[in-house]
Amino acid sequence: MAETTPNGRPESANIDGPTNPMVTPILTDLYQFTMAYAYWKAGKHNERAVFDLYFRRNPFGGEYTIFAGLEECIKFIANFKFTEDEIDFIRSSLPSSCEDGFFEYLRRLDCSDIEIYSISEGSVVFPKVPLMRIEGPVAVSRINTIFY
Repeated sequence: MAETTPNGRPESANIDGPTNPMVTPILTDLYQFTMAYAYWKAGKHNERAVFDLYFRRNPFGGEYTIFAGLEECIKFIANFKFTEDEIDFIRSSLPSSCEDGFFEYLRRLDCSDIEIYSISEGSVVFPKVPLMRIEGPVAVSRINTIFY
């Protein structure tokens, strides 16, 4: 069994956790958990999916943007694990008809099957051009797309 930190997150041998303690697996919206439940309920939660991540407009009215934050994304993925408090919060946020098995699934969920493809840190980037591609099981990939 993997070692955990005091907050219940896995302790990676090579990759520290995100530098911002506010960055947790529940940093997403309820829709993502609703969709994850639907995939789980239909038995499709482990089917492979691909999500391209991009932005629509340059910030501050600029002509271009500099891509940054890849290291934080990698740290997040490497240390992804729901705590019991987070699972309790998700349970209280979803309809009471959600089956207990879904919450057991969330307890075991990690990102070991996620693959990240990205442009290089510090690159000049433009709107509507993918910055990152996330590939992996559809349920965990969908939960993670909001974070990036």
